[in-house]
Amino acid sequence: MERLSGKSIILRMELDAATGKFGELASAIAEAGGDIIALDVIETSDKTSVRDITVQANEISFLDRMKQKLTKLTGVRLIHVSDRTFLLHLGGKITIQAKSPIQNRDDLSRVYTPDVARVCLAIKEDPQQAYSLTIKRNTVAVISDGTAVLGLGGIGPSAAMPVMEGKSMLFKQFGDVDAFPLCLDTQDTEEIIRIVKAIAPTFGGINLEDISSPRCFEIERRLKEELEIPVFHDDQHGTAVVLYAALINALKIAGKSISDVKVVVCGIGAAGVACSRILLSAGVKQLVAVDKQGILTPSNCEHPMHKWLAERSNSGEVTGNLQDALKDADVFIGLSAGGLLRRADVELMAEGRIVFAMANPTPEIMPDEIEDIVAVAATGRSDYPNQVNNVLCFPGMFRAALDCRASDINEEMKLAAAEAIASIISEEELNKHYIIPSVFNKQVVPAIRQKVIEAAIRTGAAGKIPRDFR
Repeated sequence: MERLSGKSIILRMELDAATGKFGELASAIAEAGGDIIALDVIETSDKTSVRDITVQANEISFLDRMKQKLTKLTGVRLIHVSDRTFLLHLGGKITIQAKSPIQNRDDLSRVYTPDVARVCLAIKEDPQQAYSLTIKRNTVAVISDGTAVLGLGGIGPSAAMPVMEGKSMLFKQFGDVDAFPLCLDTQDTEEIIRIVKAIAPTFGGINLEDISSPRCFEIERRLKEELEIPVFHDDQHGTAVVLYAALINALKIAGKSISDVKVVVCGIGAAGVACSRILLSAGVKQLVAVDKQGILTPSNCEHPMHKWLAERSNSGEVTGNLQDALKDADVFIGLSAGGLLRRADVELMAEGRIVFAMANPTPEIMPDEIEDIVAVAATGRSDYPNQVNNVLCFPGMFRAALDCRASDINEEMKLAAAEAIASIISEEELNKHYIIPSVFNKQVVPAIRQKVIEAAIRTGAAGKIPRDFR
């Protein structure tokens, strides 16, 4: 059933003073499936009154049902409907503000011509000064071509903008990183690489977002090779970092070691490959990857990234389908399609089962269907415990990368970020319904920053050592 994302809407209603009865209107809203949560009188006269009625309604079909019921009422007219989510997006969700006011001619000459020329020449003399004298030191480009937006698919660059604006808000809110959305009207891999390289001097980092697989692998690989600033495809690596953080704590509850468990990864798109890579780096020795064609083997895959994964996984040389892969598995990681997994499939797994069903918006299996037979269940949804949400990763990751002027975000830095996130949950707090902190936990970003900068310094990725690390 399709649902309203914001769950609340505002109905502006006009009631005739003589014939319009608010009680009948309230009953009609309730019968249509809505709950009135607020009422504001906008204007009144001796003939009519106009009121804004805020209604909570979970189903999109509520509006159609309500409009049908209103046609049967006398003296009541619907003026317009305001979805609170749409209201939030009016004019966009982000803006640019000056850090210093321009109040007189002297201010103008310093921020612009003629005095700004001295700053330009200082950067020309020493390009590293761009980090201290421009926005570069704290600014990230959020790049998308709109080909794989959320669960909506290829909706195009303009339609992708609200998501990228939201991403920019999250960067600022949680990491105090200035981010700017750039949605590109091209799906040509070479052109995207050329454009990003051309704009790179403005930014301290590049966040790739919602670019379809397998093109995203080549775009990220090339940009990482050809740029001297960090490039991070969040759909891949943000998901992987938070997944591994959740698994660290889930394994504690199940009483298992990462080197001993058999892990099945279902769905070998961008996130699936990245999650497999980080788990192999973390010490998983038995990993079986499954896609639409079945268990991944070197002989049945064509894309280089899939072949890379096939050559490093499935040490037991298992063949067949998902059910074959699940026999005696300890961990299921789903990055595939809703409803793909059945309770009987989960029962094939070894005792102390860990199931991360992360397909969105509908998981591979709903947690309440397997609550009694798993040690831990997690999803990508906010209305169930243990949400695997990459918002936990990217603000802290880029905060760290910018602060140490990292040239790259390497595998050691990703592992460090995951371990930092997992460490937020104390042994006393840890339970099957609480393995991962909330995105609003204020300890997350500082913990990631600390561990990631340490890893960057240790691996030689840091371009400078921040003062608080000297």
